[in-house]
Amino acid sequence: MTRQYAIIAYWLLTAVAFIGAIVLVFTWTPEESSMGVIQKIFYFHLPVAINTFLACAVVFVASVGYLVQRDTWWDDLAAAAANIAVVLCTGVLLTGMLWAHGAWGVWWTWSPRLTFSFMLWLLYVVYLLVRSSVESAQRRALVSAVFGLVAFLDVPLVYLSARLLPDIHPGQIALAPEMKLTLGFCMIPITLLAAGLICTQYKINKLRRARQLQRQEQFQLGVAPTLAGGSL
Repeated sequence: MTRQYAIIAYWLLTAVAFIGAIVLVFTWTPEESSMGVIQKIFYFHLPVAINTFLACAVVFVASVGYLVQRDTWWDDLAAAAANIAVVLCTGVLLTGMLWAHGAWGVWWTWSPRLTFSFMLWLLYVVYLLVRSSVESAQRRALVSAVFGLVAFLDVPLVYLSARLLPDIHPGQIALAPEMKLTLGFCMIPITLLAAGLICTQYKINKLRRARQLQRQEQFQLGVAPTLAGGSL
């Protein structure tokens, strides 16, 4: 019961933090002089992007953990983080498109950062598709772990692309003190949401694995007596 209360409190805190962030963004934080109100998407776009990188990092660490220890809980964690990485990266692409259309009049352009961001989303979608296509649990975990290591290589490319290559995407944005404070506060609810979703998905994966093992054991116990009876 105490654990349930803690989970409820966690999500209530996340909701309250989100409300506070929205209030700060749209009522207290000044508008950026050149882009106007559309720039306020930035306060959600950047934290979602950072948490996308963090979710990908969790997949990477969990993949290494599985390859080293071959413990299934690492595989469950990697799968959970990959699911949330896809959700977050989708949010990055959508908010980025809205921001780009409002600021520059285009929904999409194949600039370096946007291209690498789309590749990142695609890599983790493929990761999930690969997992669903492999029937053997051990082989699925092994293949997924290797793929998780390779997919993470795109993360530094996304980060460095706008800094090292010509790009419509700004490498840095000058922020007033109020804007920096708002950006820092917006990191709180989005990070809480990302962490909560990964933990929730991990528990679902763990429960699903336990049920699969239980069904396999029941099947084996059900087959064995039939074979024994037939031989008699």
